[in-house]
Amino acid sequence: MSDKSPLSRDSANRRSIVLIGMGAAVSTLVPKPAYALISESEKSKAELTQSRDLSANTITTSDGVVLYYKDWGPKTGRVVTLSHGWPLDSDSWDGQAFFLASKGFRVIAHDRRGHGRSSQPWDGNDMDHYADDLAKVINTLDLRDVTIMGFSTGGGEVARYVGRHGTSRVAKICLISSVPPLMLKTAANPGGLPIVVFDGIRAGMIADRSQVFRDIPSGPFYGFNRAGAKKSQGMIDSWWRQGMNGGFKNTFDSIKAFSETDFTEDLKKFDKPTLIVHGDDDQIVPIDAAGRASKKLVPHATLKVYAGAPHGLTETHRDQLNEDLLAFLHS
Repeated sequence: MSDKSPLSRDSANRRSIVLIGMGAAVSTLVPKPAYALISESEKSKAELTQSRDLSANTITTSDGVVLYYKDWGPKTGRVVTLSHGWPLDSDSWDGQAFFLASKGFRVIAHDRRGHGRSSQPWDGNDMDHYADDLAKVINTLDLRDVTIMGFSTGGGEVARYVGRHGTSRVAKICLISSVPPLMLKTAANPGGLPIVVFDGIRAGMIADRSQVFRDIPSGPFYGFNRAGAKKSQGMIDSWWRQGMNGGFKNTFDSIKAFSETDFTEDLKKFDKPTLIVHGDDDQIVPIDAAGRASKKLVPHATLKVYAGAPHGLTETHRDQLNEDLLAFLHS
């Protein structure tokens, strides 16, 4: 083939551009004529704009843990913080964060230590540290009149925050599918789950963490194991991705933190308007030992029970939850 042939010249003029997305580098060939329309200086600016500088949204704790956080919506809006569940990260809140930010609220959602984009300390994977990290985020950003919301393990984080740091910066509290007051079955808490359940998760993680992190969302988390349930592979894949991004030791230790921590005394300190949302078909955190038990300890709280809803109702009942959260924020 001649060097002067159109095909040869076209091949010689092609350039490789690296597109970063979903954590993977994908190489795409683009003809030079189209690419040449962008000057070198404009190209550099575009590359800088497209790249994510995670350090711009991080806070470092007193024990050297780097916490990544999202800050969405207008900076002048009323503030909402979102504490995520195990073993996920702040991405699990995107459906609520985008909705509330679009309604004019400033939404702060951080990745818990050892999860997502935050650093992975060997020690300190317990509720006291989780609560202190939330306090660090709130204090560093000087957030006031905050509505603190927690899902599942994040609900424990929120409760322990109130127990350790009070409510001077808090306007309202919301617990969604949350673990308080205590998940573990004990003589004083007969409605809890036996320790063998949590030991089984730990053993499964040691044997094949990746498979465990597929089995949970494929089955009980979203209620996909129920007859007639419409399974979403997207939800399953997102759950697995977030879980696997977390540190092994961190997510392993967190099982003890969310299952064995007693939040009874923390809940008794709730002195702000409180909303509790729980599905009555929650197979992960049963409503009687969690949502309904929390309501008894916080008599002034409003308990909303979602009929037939699973644990992961932030996704399966997104629209209903978003409207309820908005109404609570405006109440």
